[in-house]
Amino acid sequence: MRAHILVVEDERHLGVGIKYNLEAEGYRVSLVEDGPSALQLIEHSGSSIDLIILDLMLPGMSGYTVCEQLRESGVTTPVLMLSARTLSEDRARGFDVGANQYMSKPFDLSELISRVKNLLQSSPGPSSPRPAPQHESVDAISFGRVEADFRTHQVSVDGEPIKMTPKELRLLRYFVENPERVINRSELLTQVWEMSGNLQTRAVDQFIARLRKAIEPSPAEPVHLLTVRDAGYRFVLEPETSTG
Repeated sequence: MRAHILVVEDERHLGVGIKYNLEAEGYRVSLVEDGPSALQLIEHSGSSIDLIILDLMLPGMSGYTVCEQLRESGVTTPVLMLSARTLSEDRARGFDVGANQYMSKPFDLSELISRVKNLLQSSPGPSSPRPAPQHESVDAISFGRVEADFRTHQVSVDGEPIKMTPKELRLLRYFVENPERVINRSELLTQVWEMSGNLQTRAVDQFIARLRKAIEPSPAEPVHLLTVRDAGYRFVLEPETSTG
């Protein structure tokens, strides 16, 4: 069955050009020109869409918002974000909201097609999910300065409530349920983001940085969420205190 690609691009000449060239490669392509139309089509099409090529600067609703709403609603379809913006913070924000890859305009057509093929090949099929590691479910916990209730989505630091996105809460809960174990990026992508662990994305690192800002006394010197070089991350509930 041919892969189904959704192109969301408000510059019609560019959208039609992308559609034409992808169809020439044998893909089935749908084209819409704004965010609400994309969300509606995805809702109705469900798992039949295999990849989304998403322009950043859309009328009324940005590509950031579209991607964020997709991820928060549980859609794990790979997203290739396109933008004329080239600043590193724009790219970082794209990965923060769940984009898998980011390309700057103008782009080379052959590179676009290559990235499309890579994302489609690395995306897990619906019939082959990776089994989750066994761990004890945790509904609420208190550690350090933090109190978290995952049932009510309430988190406080030093008694003051803080806001966390659903994805940040899910990431924190996964670490809490797997304390002291080194967890690599591939596992986090699979179990928290429900994406292929082979995808090249900075989303994990960006979310780890945001989580540290929320829960660590000093984010630059973490004591709970530690980096294990060339291996992943390890979550420590009760850090050892220095007595020197």
